[in-house]
Amino acid sequence: MGFALIMAGLMNFVSYFWSDKIVLGISGAKSIQKKDNPEVYRIVENLCIAAGLPLLKIYLINDSAPNAFATGRDPKHAAIAFTSGILEKLNKQELEGVTAHELSHVGNRDTLLMAVVSVLVGTIALLADFFMRSLWFGGRDRDSKGNTLMMVIAIVAAILAPIVAMLIQMAVSRRRELLADASGVLLTRYPEGLASALQKISSDKEALEVANRGTAHLYIVNPLKGKQAGAWLAGLFNTHPSIEVRIKALHEMEGLPAEALAKAGKV
Repeated sequence: MGFALIMAGLMNFVSYFWSDKIVLGISGAKSIQKKDNPEVYRIVENLCIAAGLPLLKIYLINDSAPNAFATGRDPKHAAIAFTSGILEKLNKQELEGVTAHELSHVGNRDTLLMAVVSVLVGTIALLADFFMRSLWFGGRDRDSKGNTLMMVIAIVAAILAPIVAMLIQMAVSRRRELLADASGVLLTRYPEGLASALQKISSDKEALEVANRGTAHLYIVNPLKGKQAGAWLAGLFNTHPSIEVRIKALHEMEGLPAEALAKAGKV
């Protein structure tokens, strides 16, 4: 148990300080400068100013599947990555919507929040395992109905607790995606740009080769094409709300006055 806690603490320490570099490395992202793509640089720069954020480092993933993500423990250590496909397939307004969404993740400290939630999920799993082991080894010499009942309860708890914790983690992730959509619109004042971008990205049939289950939750749209569950029960484990729900919410924001947009973006 002590060794597991030490390892968990070490892993979370590494994740907190170097998660952005690890994710960018896994994704094959390469840093780009203004001279490499002036239009993208200006879009990011302008929206960073509007959001009150320092200019994020910009990365490019050489993959024709359209997608993007942001990472970093705080605005001063954040980066945004675009695939070459999203730069080719989206127009300027759509790309602004995607960029505003990702900058909102940074401004809302979603990366840090999800790191904390992940630690809580891991802790619950460790405690459930510890509880079961303590009953198993502590009660092996006592053959009583009460002890047997406690063993059954411990086994059930050890199985269900991590699952429930994971469901909470996925629910928080979906909530933060919707908040980032609303906060992004607060920056661009153009819901249709992001809605159109989401439609294009989700409709593209090409899977992102560098993505995996460990990094899929970072992207603006699930990059694992063909693996988006439609069933209600399976949908509980999705890290993203359905595209239909997100687009509907964005369309409902069209025509709202600035005050209403500000309220929606700060819920």
